[in-house]
Amino acid sequence: MIYVAALGAINTLGCTQTEIKHALTQHYRAKHNLIECDGWLLHGKKAWLGKVDDNLPNIPTHLSQYATRNNQLLYAAYLQIHTEIEQAIRQYGYKRIAIIMGTSTSGVHEGDLNIKHYLHTKNQSYTFTYNQQELGDPSCFLTALLGLRGPSYTISTACTSSAKAVISGKRLIEAGLVDAAIVGGADSLSRMPINGFNALESLSENPCMPFAKGRNGINIGEASALFLLTKTETSNIAILGTGESSDAYHISSPHPEGIGAQKAMQIALDNAKLTPNDIGYINLHGTATILNDIAESKAVHRLFKQNCPPCSSTKHLTGHTLGSAAVTELAISYLLLNQDIYLPQQDFSISPYDRTLDPINIVTQDMILKTPTIMSNSFAFGGSNASLIIGKI
Repeated sequence: MIYVAALGAINTLGCTQTEIKHALTQHYRAKHNLIECDGWLLHGKKAWLGKVDDNLPNIPTHLSQYATRNNQLLYAAYLQIHTEIEQAIRQYGYKRIAIIMGTSTSGVHEGDLNIKHYLHTKNQSYTFTYNQQELGDPSCFLTALLGLRGPSYTISTACTSSAKAVISGKRLIEAGLVDAAIVGGADSLSRMPINGFNALESLSENPCMPFAKGRNGINIGEASALFLLTKTETSNIAILGTGESSDAYHISSPHPEGIGAQKAMQIALDNAKLTPNDIGYINLHGTATILNDIAESKAVHRLFKQNCPPCSSTKHLTGHTLGSAAVTELAISYLLLNQDIYLPQQDFSISPYDRTLDPINIVTQDMILKTPTIMSNSFAFGGSNASLIIGKI
């Protein structure tokens, strides 16, 4: 069994577990938590984003080469659990703790700012170093910060990145290569992915509406979350099962029948030695694009049939945080297990539920978690699918 020893999280809902819990309590009636912003889309268009507005901690001076907003988000999550991490280092040693991160953007925003600075001044920005925009930078930053000498790497598989980080950490512990793993990820707002999704006609001009009839795209968000996983029973919450599949149907569109999504969920159930009836809630990937919600509802309906547990997407509350989406939603799942919070409701205030979708048990009223086992889904470009199951022992 792989236990969750600690969680640190920051997203548009809040900068601590307490703030996120409070926001979930305030927003459980389904209201979105996104803001309309200037300056991110080309041609003066505004974008609805999940932006962290609080002041972020500065990167320590001796690690200034890692000074990106992405790493500031990561550092903010780390500071929430640094006591538990330091205890793990004392217990297991510097060589027996892994660091596995997931990201899509890394420091691409800083690269963008450097190009703008160069075009204006013909000089490089003195704060920019090339490694900041390399995908490995988040794990390099944490490794340098902590001085660890165990396995350290970053995974970048779009929206499943941080799910695969969690899965990798679990496997390294189970294989006996390490005794603990710091897993998670971070993604910060950047013009490149925001305009990229807009070019794909996948960006909504309004707050996103997963599973609504009028849904028309995603809203990008930024976030970070870190889990400390251990083989020692440090809490009553554990990563019970994980599942991955790769259907490689299309570079950006999901398989229309959700074949790979269903397979990932089934593998996670098998890995946890559970049945569909053992799941108390599903945090759906639920991007609010036309194709994703069709495919995911088909996959969930086929697997769970008429006994589908309560389920909803939380992307209207955080935005789609890309590489950190999976760990952000796993953090919300952890809080649902560990705190007295109603299950997140889906927002159908602007547009009604799309009844052409395969029937699944979407949360639309006050509901509490009755079975303390949660499945959290993440499905990415290229048919990369991941499903995580977290629960109380």
